[in-house]
Amino acid sequence: MEYRQLGKSDLEISRISLGCMSLNPGEESESVQIIHRAIDLGINFFDTADVYHKGRNEEMLGIAVREKRKEVFIATKVGNILRSDGSGFEWNPSKAHIIQSVEKSLSRLQTDYIDLYQLHGGTMEDPIEETIEAFEMLKAQGKIRYYGISSIRPNVIREYITKSNIVSVMMQYSLLDRRPEEAMLELLSSNDIGVLARGSLAQGLLTGKAPKAYLEHTPESAAAAVKVVKTLSGNVGNQPETALGFVLKNKAITSAVTGVSRLDQMKQIVTITGKSLSENEYKKLAATIPALTYTDHR
Repeated sequence: MEYRQLGKSDLEISRISLGCMSLNPGEESESVQIIHRAIDLGINFFDTADVYHKGRNEEMLGIAVREKRKEVFIATKVGNILRSDGSGFEWNPSKAHIIQSVEKSLSRLQTDYIDLYQLHGGTMEDPIEETIEAFEMLKAQGKIRYYGISSIRPNVIREYITKSNIVSVMMQYSLLDRRPEEAMLELLSSNDIGVLARGSLAQGLLTGKAPKAYLEHTPESAAAAVKVVKTLSGNVGNQPETALGFVLKNKAITSAVTGVSRLDQMKQIVTITGKSLSENEYKKLAATIPALTYTDHR
């Protein structure tokens, strides 16, 4: 397993990381096995959020790593609140909410510190200075080691680059979603801020699922890109390796955060560090489908 430093932090995290969102607390035994298998095979970074499965996802991760806490880096998120009627989420990036929420996350995770605490979104209408103040206070208290944001909004990302000490941004990035390439990846890299790529398999489209429309891509254009992935992979079983290899080829990407829900998927993913694509292979993939750009929140 390869590792890379996460931005301005001292966290050396695995190039393939485990996003725990897909792990089902209702299947706790298998979920814990998945996490233990990931650790055994070199994955040391685990990402969750306080709203996943109404907090049960954090609880399950805490159970799985409590005897291995010093071996792993835990990332979780804050800012979304599940409505009591289950109809969706409300957004609250206030200092009071962040300070209150971290205590609950620490309890569920069975730890006295969080390695990376992330704002789970963000808008230009937020009290950004207040949000930053909350993270800085928690860092000074030792309750979090570092903080970052999870966002695809260029205007919000630029605000945090300018005003805060974030060490990372989590954003969607794949062969089928190259919007970060326009400006964000280079900007973050130049500011020594790590990028955690999510959605790198494009909802399974890049691993062999039936073609469908994706973002602004038609099923036909998406299928054309997948065809080249298949060709470079040699067989369907190697497609995730090629898809992740495309993402990890970019120097700005610290780690590809990949979700699994079954132990057999974990065995496949953790043996992949991402195919080491040649420049020719990389360019061939990039040329198969036009790169989209962000149309909103610029």
